[in-house]
Amino acid sequence: MPVNKRSKFRGSRTCGGGTHKNRRGAGNRGGRGRAGHRDHRFSHYLLYGEVHNGKCGFYNQTSRVPTTISIGELDQMATALVADGKATREGDVILINADQIGIDKILGSGKVTLKMNVTAKSFSAQAKSKIEAMGGQALAI
Repeated sequence: MPVNKRSKFRGSRTCGGGTHKNRRGAGNRGGRGRAGHRDHRFSHYLLYGEVHNGKCGFYNQTSRVPTTISIGELDQMATALVADGKATREGDVILINADQIGIDKILGSGKVTLKMNVTAKSFSAQAKSKIEAMGGQALAI
């Protein structure tokens, strides 16, 4: 008596594969490799999370999204920044270097209640006008 199924079929022409034409090529198994992973083998690859839908466009690996903050938030944080030593106070003016706190751009939403001299890489036009309306300065690096 044979020990496994393979040896049971040895000696026959087709070894349990139906007609001798069935085992030719990859058509009888639905293609080779990942063929049909989005079609007839979709559920199998979906279970393993390996469904690959191709590439689309260009992805810049060295791009960096600038970190931003609104002028209203910066106004609220100003006294805390002075207390932490990340900003300085000279009379009634608070000097803030946005680069020291990891901010690239200052945006214009919110109210400005303090006189500030802010140094940053860039400002929106609205932020610049709000800072200067309170008597402060917006200095771009």
